[in-house]
Amino acid sequence: MNGSNRLTEESSSSSQKAEHTHHHDHNHEHTDHTPTEGESVHPHVHSEESLRRIVNRLSRIEGHIRGIKTMVQHNTPCPDVLLQIAAVRGALDKVARIVLDEHLTECIGRAAQEGNIDVEIAQLKAALDRFLP
Repeated sequence: MNGSNRLTEESSSSSQKAEHTHHHDHNHEHTDHTPTEGESVHPHVHSEESLRRIVNRLSRIEGHIRGIKTMVQHNTPCPDVLLQIAAVRGALDKVARIVLDEHLTECIGRAAQEGNIDVEIAQLKAALDRFLP
C-alpha cells in the first residue's frame, strides 16, 4: 500500500468516525482515558464546524499532494513542482495557525478557568518546540 492510499484511508476513516461521533452531539471530547505524559489534563472540546473546517482543509491538501506526485510521475519541470510544494507548505501553515488559534482560545482558556493553565502552557511550549524549526 502506498503512502497516499494510507492517508486517504486514514482520512476517510477519521472523517467517518468524526461524522459518526458528531451525529447527535455538536462537541468533540477526548475524555475516554486518563492523560499520560504529553497529554492535556482537560477535555479538548471543539465545535463540529471547527473540526469540519480543519478536516476539509486537510483533505484539499491531501489532494494537492497527490497532484504533486502525479506531476513528478509525469516529469513536470522541477520549478513547477517546487511551486506546488510551496503552496502545500503554505496551506499546512494555515491549518497549523487555525489549530493553534483554536487551542489558544478554547483549550487554554478552559484550562485557565479550571486552574491548570501551567500544565497547558508547558504542553503548548513543548509542542511548539517540535513544530517550529
